[in-house]
Amino acid sequence: MMEVQDQTEQVAEPAGEPENNEGRRNRRGGNNMTLGPRDSLVGKLTIDGDVRILGTVEGEVTASGDIDVESRANVRAALEGRNLSIRGEVTGDAVARERLTLAGSGTLNGNVKVARLAIEDGATLNGNVTMQKGEG
Repeated sequence: MMEVQDQTEQVAEPAGEPENNEGRRNRRGGNNMTLGPRDSLVGKLTIDGDVRILGTVEGEVTASGDIDVESRANVRAALEGRNLSIRGEVTGDAVARERLTLAGSGTLNGNVKVARLAIEDGATLNGNVTMQKGEG
């Protein structure tokens, strides 16, 4: 179980390319982080890279890259990332600098600010939507 209380976790870029999928750099030079199905994060996470959430998160998650919330994830947090893909349950405000995709199994209860929005059949969105141009 991973817990962070009232602090910001910053993940630095590794020196050189990693050898396996865990911690692999994303295409824009940051890191990838996965919170597994039995992992729990409480607090604030700021990462230079992508985040994939399969477990439980409470607090805030800010990523320079993409945030993927998988179908069995339970997120009670504010999310901010380049692209957000939600297939699980999210309660909290969301900011997608480029695109928010709410998949058929996804539920989002909160206000969103997005450049582009895609909502698949079967998905649920409860909140206000503000459309804005992406950050070039």
